[in-house]
Amino acid sequence: MIVAEKLTKIYPGKRAIDGVSFEVKKGEIVGFLGPNGAGKTTTMRILTCFQPATAGTASIAGFDVFEQADEVKRNIGYLPESPPLYMEMRVREYLDFIAHIKLVPRSERRKRLEDTLERCGLGDVQHRIMGKLSKGYRQRVGLAQAVLHNPPVLILDEPTSGLDPKQVVEVRRLVRGLAGEHTIILSTHILPEVSMTCERVIIINQGRIALSQPLRELDGGGKDQQNLILEVQTAQDAAAALRGVDGVRAVEGLPSPGQRRFRLQCELGTAVRARLAAFAVQQGWQLLELRAQETSLEETYLRVVSAEGGAH
Repeated sequence: MIVAEKLTKIYPGKRAIDGVSFEVKKGEIVGFLGPNGAGKTTTMRILTCFQPATAGTASIAGFDVFEQADEVKRNIGYLPESPPLYMEMRVREYLDFIAHIKLVPRSERRKRLEDTLERCGLGDVQHRIMGKLSKGYRQRVGLAQAVLHNPPVLILDEPTSGLDPKQVVEVRRLVRGLAGEHTIILSTHILPEVSMTCERVIIINQGRIALSQPLRELDGGGKDQQNLILEVQTAQDAAAALRGVDGVRAVEGLPSPGQRRFRLQCELGTAVRARLAAFAVQQGWQLLELRAQETSLEETYLRVVSAEGGAH
């Protein structure tokens, strides 16, 4: 649904993005994550036809971003970091105006407006002037203008920027409710935003894609392996013995006073855990802990960004 191939944008004296390539499939909700200045907003602006790329290609819903910009705009809803609102207008008046300029058919306009007001939780404030709304409600209005014409693709740039914790939770819940019906790419530098909202993460750093991976694979160590934490009490050289267990690929010692604690890279599946437990009993070790290690998005992000930072 969204395809970017080798997108590059060069400003005088600066290469904002460099060979950015990724794909977002229909119905996915993907977090586009990176530190400030990493190239997130530049990429979003190219995908939404707000600015051209220096090189590379991109398409939205099968339409070329550079050659078929009008069709692309009909197929996307875009929420920039600062929503495009007219503060002197009332909420309903503004959304009706947006329906006109986005060419929502007259026969569908009223129903679409009512549905959007309800979906975005704006019914109680629909007759209020936007300049008098809280930032949380203004962000909801911004999201409403993005979904009003029911586009297949939503591109959201920092959708919870500047909101208080309660407003953040509400907007996240709202975005999550749009998943499946829309293909969503959510650009942010806030890690919990991705963990709580998205199915897959793309990390961009210094203008390049550093990682593209489903969130569920972060917990297991990768597509074909899992990380296990094992702790035993023994006087033996447990590390050397563990390396001989079928399904164990690597053994890393972890700090553990009095016991022996390890991180094991293993084949996927539960059979290797059963073998490890049986092996510990066979060796006469006291088994203190055996569990899958959950790798947080924060750990992955810091590792990837640090590694990339050292590479440039």
